[in-house]
Amino acid sequence: MKTVNILLDTINDVKVFVNVVTKYDFDVDLISGRYAVDAKSIMGIFSLDLSKPIRLEIHADDCEKLLEEIKPFIQ
Repeated sequence: MKTVNILLDTINDVKVFVNVVTKYDFDVDLISGRYAVDAKSIMGIFSLDLSKPIRLEIHADDCEKLLEEIKPFIQ
């Protein structure tokens, strides 16, 4: 499992982020405070506080390609 902090500032950022993570078969979660949502769910992401960085948990060992694609969002 790999963990990084990301920031999704705009609605477009959320849309681009979800389009990227849905291409991968492994589970990806976003954690904000005590809430955890599926990172592939636009509605779930909008239920989080997007004004602060969010912890991203990638449940895979080989996730370098995903990390490269989401580099603009990583804090």
